Amino acid sequence: QVQLVESGGGLVQAGASLRLSCAASGRAVSSYVMGWFRQPPGKEREFVVGISPSGGSTYYADSVKGRFTISRDNRKNTVYLQMNSLNPEDTAVYYCAASSIVPMTTKGNAYNSWGQGTQVTVSS
Repeated sequence: QVQLVESGGGLVQAGASLRLSCAASGRAVSSYVMGWFRQPPGKEREFVVGISPSGGSTYYADSVKGRFTISRDNRKNTVYLQMNSLNPEDTAVYYCAASSIVPMTTKGNAYNSWGQGTQVTVSS
């Protein structure tokens, strides 16, 4: 069982940057696809970005492409999400998730483990 803990959320102004971290424990996630999802207020959870086990392949939602960057450090069992040029539409609870199913998928039900989420609020 993988436990995931997100950190790095907060309240920022439009145009600012934030870096989220997702620390995994319980087992090494080097063989897992890792993903970030988000749930805006009053909306459904949505896929943001995923990264392959090696880190060599990534897939971004169109809404964040060019602004967000996912990375992973398998030695530290940690995944990161660098978010630049934030806008109010990025306001959401951001969740880290791990999937033992390869290849990468955008479907949340394919991810076995989830963190508790971290709030990101972007003011205009």
